[in-house]
Amino acid sequence: MTLFFAILFNSLVDVMFGAAVGIGPITSAIAMNGIATVASFMPLPVNILRAGVYKEIWTGELVKALREGLTGTWLDGIPDMSSLVDNDVIHLIDVGGDPDVLIDNTTYPLEIQELPDGDIAIKLSKFETKATPITDDELYAISYDKMARVKESHGQSITISKFKKAAHALCAAGNTIKTPVIATTGEVDALTGRKRMTREDLLNIKTQMDNLKVPTAGRRLVLCSEHVQDILLWSQAFEKQYSVDSTTGKIGRLYGFDIYEFWNTPYYSSSGAKLALDATPSAGQFNCSFAFYPPRVFKATGSLKMYYSEAEKDPLYHRNLINFLQRFVCLPKVADAGVVIYSAYDSGALPTITGDELLDGLAATAGSSKRTYSTSNGAAIEAASDADWLTVTVAAGNKVTFTRTAYAYSADGDNPRVANVTLSIPGTSVTLNVEVQQAMGAQP
Repeated sequence: MTLFFAILFNSLVDVMFGAAVGIGPITSAIAMNGIATVASFMPLPVNILRAGVYKEIWTGELVKALREGLTGTWLDGIPDMSSLVDNDVIHLIDVGGDPDVLIDNTTYPLEIQELPDGDIAIKLSKFETKATPITDDELYAISYDKMARVKESHGQSITISKFKKAAHALCAAGNTIKTPVIATTGEVDALTGRKRMTREDLLNIKTQMDNLKVPTAGRRLVLCSEHVQDILLWSQAFEKQYSVDSTTGKIGRLYGFDIYEFWNTPYYSSSGAKLALDATPSAGQFNCSFAFYPPRVFKATGSLKMYYSEAEKDPLYHRNLINFLQRFVCLPKVADAGVVIYSAYDSGALPTITGDELLDGLAATAGSSKRTYSTSNGAAIEAASDADWLTVTVAAGNKVTFTRTAYAYSADGDNPRVANVTLSIPGTSVTLNVEVQQAMGAQP
């Protein structure tokens, strides 16, 4: 089709040119298309006259994908202050924010500069994707299939990161009068020690928002997956309307809140302290849920850049590499219109594993030993060994078989050699470490 339209366009132009200089239409069309064909084989600088054009198309496609990624989500409808961004910097005073908001925000070290008049300049955060290899043909031609795949993968990565960072920024670092951080009070989940969210907890969120004088219309509540499950257990009304839009995460309305579900909310410790953005949670640390009032929050999108290295500069792999960088920020204008609820933790409610924690004196020959372990709640266990000379299997009744290989004499070896086996109850943080010792064979 591209070739057909190119020939058609050339022919129309050639006929008009031929008529102007007195050449017949057929002769003119054949001659000029012939010249165009010959010219296509002439060596020309790479990407002459089109440098940057296709780059603009690629970035334009990604911009559309990123905009679509916010539509209908809990970030949609938050006042967009992108028009106030200048050189990827936005001034807090321009968005109607109180500079004190930065005191409570510990999401990331914001690049800020306080100006003499009390204003604070905030540099938008960077969201960079890892590079994707693309061939010359794919990079320099408008390959829509390839563009769609790259746009989807890079767009999704940036969007997920933006949501995660925005959620972290909208959740307070800890409990204060203006930034309530409350704990759940429900029954304890025996598998995790997590206290479930109750109806009273949800009403407490509403009460805290009322105390902050937050208008009732337009309040939003973003629930983590665990809290959604909790509410489904006690609210038939919520269960009936529960149907998460896989694209937006929106569920419905409950107690005056527009309800959304988001799986990547911040983690909080058992004492109610927010963990760092990329922290790995440990026992007793769970995702939170949070409520906020969109008019008292702002977001801003800055520049989007495409980076690529040419295959000519890669003699080893002959590949182009492409990635993207976008600037974005989402923050509360004033830290007095949001509530966080985290799951309280009761370690005493967790199940236990009992049995031998040391197997020593095992013979140097190959063989196996069996031990039976019990759990306080009757759950099955799993076992894993950290040594290649020892394998473990679990049979019904939590009977664990420790199978060893032979251990011949070794002047440089340890006597005995030691392996560690970890027993665990699936779905919980409960583990039991078992040390296994095998004696060395006699010196020949």
